[in-house]
Amino acid sequence: MSLTPDQILSVHKANFETLFGLTSKAFEGVEKLVELNVTASRAALTEAAQHTQAVLSVKDAQELLNLQASLFQPLAEKTASYSRHLYDIASGTSTEIGKTLENQTAEARKNFNALLDNAAKNAPAGTESAVAILKSAVSTANGAFESVQKAVKQASDLAETNFNAAANTATEAVKASTNPGAKR
Repeated sequence: MSLTPDQILSVHKANFETLFGLTSKAFEGVEKLVELNVTASRAALTEAAQHTQAVLSVKDAQELLNLQASLFQPLAEKTASYSRHLYDIASGTSTEIGKTLENQTAEARKNFNALLDNAAKNAPAGTESAVAILKSAVSTANGAFESVQKAVKQASDLAETNFNAAANTATEAVKASTNPGAKR
């Protein structure tokens, strides 16, 4: 079976639409990343100016030590928050791109299976066993692909859980170390 020019054109059009959609999603992720970095930089600059003013108004060494110690907890919390935002942007963009690719893959598999079924119907007599073997191989490959997709999803979920746990642990550790009344 051969494809008609209209079918070829339709496939190319769908591929270009997918490409532009993926590119758009990637740019949205970059825009969010730039926005996050600009916001973080602006906040860091403002805080540095405020901290400098506070340091310049210090009267003795003990006040300077207290001022410096009070800087660490908010800094750690802001770093953890920045990391979470960064992870959320990357994860969200990756998820959107993954969904698009998953949909495209499902569509391609459906089209291939339809093509295979059509070829099987038009196959010469005596080729039934070869067609059955080919269909079995395709079915096995599809099953393996779905298993890999599930494993990747589980690994991503586990990585996200571990990232969140590590960020929370780090934030709590900094809080405990900067809080003089914290239990050790």
